[in-house]
Amino acid sequence: MKVAVIGCTHAGTAAIVNTAKLYPEAEITVYERNDNISFLSCGIALYVGGMVKDPQGLFYSSPAQLAELGVKTNMRHEVIAVDTESKTLRARNLENGTEFEDTFDKLIVTTGSWPVVPKFEGIELENILLSKNFNHSNTIIEKSKQANNIVVVGAGYIGVELVEAFQLNGKQVTLIDAEERILSKYLDAEYTDKIEQSLSDHGITLALNQKVTKFVGEGKVSTVVTDRGEYKADLVILCIGFRPNTELLKGQVDMLGNGAIIVDEYMRTSKPDVYAAGDSCAVFYNPTREHAYIPLATNAVRMGTLVARNLVAPTVKYMGTQGTSGIKIYEDNIAGTGMTEASAKEAGIDAEAVMITDNYRPEFMPTHEPVMLKVVYEKDTRRILGAQIMSKVDLTQSINTISVCIQNGMKMEELAFVDFFFQPHYNKPWNFLNSAGLAALPEVPAREAVTV
Repeated sequence: MKVAVIGCTHAGTAAIVNTAKLYPEAEITVYERNDNISFLSCGIALYVGGMVKDPQGLFYSSPAQLAELGVKTNMRHEVIAVDTESKTLRARNLENGTEFEDTFDKLIVTTGSWPVVPKFEGIELENILLSKNFNHSNTIIEKSKQANNIVVVGAGYIGVELVEAFQLNGKQVTLIDAEERILSKYLDAEYTDKIEQSLSDHGITLALNQKVTKFVGEGKVSTVVTDRGEYKADLVILCIGFRPNTELLKGQVDMLGNGAIIVDEYMRTSKPDVYAAGDSCAVFYNPTREHAYIPLATNAVRMGTLVARNLVAPTVKYMGTQGTSGIKIYEDNIAGTGMTEASAKEAGIDAEAVMITDNYRPEFMPTHEPVMLKVVYEKDTRRILGAQIMSKVDLTQSINTISVCIQNGMKMEELAFVDFFFQPHYNKPWNFLNSAGLAALPEVPAREAVTV
């Protein structure tokens, strides 16, 4: 069995390693256009901020390790064409420009995503950078040494983590986003209001509900202009979002409107013997029970592993995702899963939510930090749709529990009475997850009057 793999980050590495172990007789060839593989891009802010001293810890595989498994890895090779009918591909060696063809019995497409880069006026100026791969992170670190005023465009996870890292390094930082709130895809206003206040308290300028119109400078960027103001900038980092890298298969397999490849529960595309996983794909989103584009490393490694498991025959089904994620901003530990109340309403779902603010463990304990928990559920069915948590204490693993609840279609009354342990070091007799379920219990019908 001849297996070709295009792309080798999270999904690709998982697919390759597992394929090599499950099918030792397979001839596996990898095509990767970068000079490194398996980089944990979610660690860029930690690297930039100095918390991670040795960046090699952000890699979890290498061409040498793959070679030990019998895998041939073509680094700095870009696949420029794929024919899924004839099962051929054409690749270019980026070092010398030579091109050649290869064949495959099975094709695994793990081409990932790439940052969205709008065609702003002045985008070609020096010191306007992206934040995606290892080379980007090294450039950001080097350029930031000489920068005092740093502007980050995009207030998602990466953007927020970067502004914190730059502020801790003593920089003057501005965060620009077209939305009215930061992290608006992940958290409701009760949470983002507090995070925004924390960022402001640390001296970070928030320029929200503003759209960048152009960059100004003489060869090098000096100012970011929005529709509502101007901001000094020695360095600009674009963190606007990502789009799937799927041009190779355009018109050959089914895709969402944004180009994300649609796969079934066995990671099969609409074309036989062509599999896909990771940021190049749509995922089945359990809260809405529809396909959606949610690029996360966790989704990628699960999907990549499943590709290998199902490469010869459908064996293990994909269970879908809740888009579960977490972030630490200064002293606040934050996590979320599934839908926010705002996103549920945007999707046309009649949703309700319950908010619990309580001390996470008994008040007789030496410390008992408060926790904010919000659980969103469908009004009619009472099915849990999502949850968000925030505390100075790390209680983020509770969101993984809610993720399982959503995965299994649980209702709020089930959350109210599910079995959680009690121990004063860790929680109260009613765990705060139980408390959220209890707060949302349906009304009990009034008892009819009894006549004698």
